[in-house]
Amino acid sequence: MQQSATTFIAGLLLCLAATATAATGLPVTVINNDNNKPVAGAVVWAGNPQAVAPVSAEIYQKDRAFHPRILVVPVGSSVDFPNRDNTQHHVYSFSPAKTFNIKLYAGRPEAPIIFDKPGIVELGCNIHDQMQGFVVVTDTPAVGRTNDAGQVTLDLKPQPGEHRAVLKIWHPRLPDTTRPVIREVDASQPATIALDIDPEPATDGSLDMLQQRFREL
Repeated sequence: MQQSATTFIAGLLLCLAATATAATGLPVTVINNDNNKPVAGAVVWAGNPQAVAPVSAEIYQKDRAFHPRILVVPVGSSVDFPNRDNTQHHVYSFSPAKTFNIKLYAGRPEAPIIFDKPGIVELGCNIHDQMQGFVVVTDTPAVGRTNDAGQVTLDLKPQPGEHRAVLKIWHPRLPDTTRPVIREVDASQPATIALDIDPEPATDGSLDMLQQRFREL
């Protein structure tokens, strides 16, 4: 009898935890695997692919840099690349999720770029080697970026009987920035994800590699 009561209480607590998570979303904390410190600015998303209304956005160039450096948009969104510098830029990407090439220009390009597939799109400028940016294209509304404490709450409400969730996590200092890290977690309780994050480089050698890959193409 005592064992049945204990089992009932444990089941009730699990049910209440799942109900609380379903009501408030899924809290996720991202930490650095090397030192357990929080990782700010990580993009985290989850859930089955579903239609999300596209948006119109822009990444402008100013002081020979992309602003914002990281843009998160749903599939189908259009992004404009206005040049607000007094020098010309040549913006390109050869990422599988979106390949494009806006040749040397000033002002505003003729048309925005449509990001029609999910994935990580790496941006570069063929004139200024130090310029690097990213567009993270997602196919779910359950997406967010971690704050300074490495925390984000996803608007993910598991269906009845669903206890697992597949998270995708991306950060610009992952060893491989071309794809997210994938982790399966218990959707009924807060998740903590440890990532291998490279230290902030004094000079970003990956930009030279990006330029070299562009020239080889």
